[in-house]
Amino acid sequence: MQRTLSVVVSTVVMALLFTSAASAQVKSVNRASESTASGQPLNLNVEATSGHKVHIMPTHDQVKSLAGIGYAHNGGNPPLLYNGGPVMHTPTVYAIYWIPSTLQNGNPTSMSTKYQSIQTTMLKEYFGHSLMNNNTQYYDTKSFITNTGKVGGTYVDKSAYPASGCADPGVPAPGNCITDQDLQNEINKVMTLKKWTGGVNKMFLLFTSSNEGQCTDSSSTSCSYVQYCAYHSYFVNSASQDVVYGNEPYGNLTSCQVSGAPSPNSFPEADAAATAASHELTEAITDPLLDAWFDSVGAEIGDECAYFYGFTGWDAGLANELWDGHPFFLQTEYSNYLGGWSQDTTGNFAGCFNSGPEL
Repeated sequence: MQRTLSVVVSTVVMALLFTSAASAQVKSVNRASESTASGQPLNLNVEATSGHKVHIMPTHDQVKSLAGIGYAHNGGNPPLLYNGGPVMHTPTVYAIYWIPSTLQNGNPTSMSTKYQSIQTTMLKEYFGHSLMNNNTQYYDTKSFITNTGKVGGTYVDKSAYPASGCADPGVPAPGNCITDQDLQNEINKVMTLKKWTGGVNKMFLLFTSSNEGQCTDSSSTSCSYVQYCAYHSYFVNSASQDVVYGNEPYGNLTSCQVSGAPSPNSFPEADAAATAASHELTEAITDPLLDAWFDSVGAEIGDECAYFYGFTGWDAGLANELWDGHPFFLQTEYSNYLGGWSQDTTGNFAGCFNSGPEL
């Protein structure tokens, strides 16, 4: 009971501080177009090779256009429910940036050092601040999540992408395409090279370069920028360790960001990638093996609030988070404790929370 009261008080105080500090300067952020339909939720658990499942962050178009999806919480049905699996108590995150000089068809591809720096900085600053603090209300059979964590390492891999095993209609040349198995192989390779080990408290985020397509498998039925913007899952490596990972395609403003979104780092594609990375990191912390925290229709903590940013009251209205002086524009995340509280005047995103600077 003491733990519950502490988290409730902390979360509510942060919400009140945010509201007070930002009241004179906040502005609403564009979000998915409203729909009054209701019915089946989005299919967020997608099968990849041999029954392996990944949990996707749907594209913006999917959120606003799928028939039969209730607008509130993007078709989710909160509150989040505990389903018995582990959470990450004190996460360690690793970032892999895969940047060959060319795509499979010989066209150039890129990912600038500034793009990489924005992702790494967001991952470092995530711990000890608002979104991670929101996670501390969630728990497993051992204990609650703590507001601590770190980046364990980064690696830039300039080796070539493997031959295309899929066709992604979301990129200019669909034949430039890698599968989920290719991503797992890359993560395994880098883990061996860097002597990184797996475990349920570790996450490996793999960022790929511009115009490289991805599909979950060779059937090409679920692909980046068409069905998803990012996803998380896990596999078991040869050392019998759980390897929790996130797939982070290059930032896309058409499919994976709201219209008119500000860019606090003056790099819209990198800012779009950062919010997708925070979505996947938050979901992996609370549901690393896809059996911990999700609602009655399978929506996780980030799905309930995808593409809803609350209010931007920092960095002259460009950011909704300001962590140690670093501005970010990151989606809100769901709070069971604040299920009846909303930054959204329509009430469609009750419980979707972000607290503002340094909290």
